[in-house]
Amino acid sequence: MAIVTSQDVAKLAGVSQSAVSRVFTPGASVSKKMADKVRLAADELGYRPNILARSLITGNSRIIGVVVSYLNNQFYPEILEILSAELRKSGYHPLMFMASDNDDMDEVMAEILDYQVDGVVLASVSMSSALADRCKAAGIPVVLFNRYLEKDNFHAVTANNYQGGCKVAELFIAAGHKRIAYVAGWEETSTQRDREKGFVDTLKKAGIELFDRQVGNYNYEETLLATRNMFANETHPDAVFFANDHMAFAAMGVIEKELGFRVPDDVAMVGFDDVPLASWPIFNLTTVRQPAKRMVAEAIRLLFDANSASAQPIHIEVDGPLILRNSTKEPQG
Repeated sequence: MAIVTSQDVAKLAGVSQSAVSRVFTPGASVSKKMADKVRLAADELGYRPNILARSLITGNSRIIGVVVSYLNNQFYPEILEILSAELRKSGYHPLMFMASDNDDMDEVMAEILDYQVDGVVLASVSMSSALADRCKAAGIPVVLFNRYLEKDNFHAVTANNYQGGCKVAELFIAAGHKRIAYVAGWEETSTQRDREKGFVDTLKKAGIELFDRQVGNYNYEETLLATRNMFANETHPDAVFFANDHMAFAAMGVIEKELGFRVPDDVAMVGFDDVPLASWPIFNLTTVRQPAKRMVAEAIRLLFDANSASAQPIHIEVDGPLILRNSTKEPQG
């Protein structure tokens, strides 16, 4: 079967080959009448542009490497869906790479660069300074998403995690809770550190010490164990802040079904992210919302900024509201 070329499409449509090229180039100037004529001819012939071949000519792959470390947290599938849709609207193609905690990030990034990507979004993973230098030398912009690193060379977009932690503490204080606890996520991450710091700082200002602290590492099984440890004694917390919704969902099953406590009468619970499951009646979880669409928009803006690869690192923090549901009590008075 002969390969259909852009010349074949141009001949059938009665236009120039450059017109065909413009029709299939995202963002190129072309009239609707011309586009309709070319696409009709392309469909009739079964023509599809060779994006990889075009990238060799233009030097632009229009591919954005998206690196994620795990998808158990329901926040990341939501982010990937929004990010992919917005990139496609801009004429770019997301290429996803999975990188676990055990993977060598330098090797992963080297593989990404082999695809001649036009940019990289790192969601919940980091890479070495050597790779940062390589990206800068190649003019490839890198944006960290939902993470930032101290003294690094990367732009970053996060929620305002510190303020989110403050809001949870203020809610617990206003509701009159005294035995307030925290279940931490992975302690190497900026999200975890900032959420806990905002939470603890606000409690201390009110003269309240943290009643208990456990670590769930954003992991389902570890959160089950952390929750059982937290409620092993006769005197237990009357309010718990979980560093993300995923851990709060795991803990709610233990607290209500296994231990027999009532939420929120015996124990108030708050998460962080506001993933779609949080609003389901089975959970009805009070949580801090990460404004996913705004965060994605900011990440793409940084990624496509003409000076992004060489500019000084910018950290954008997007404030998110506290969403009140049935897992917490109303403030007193």
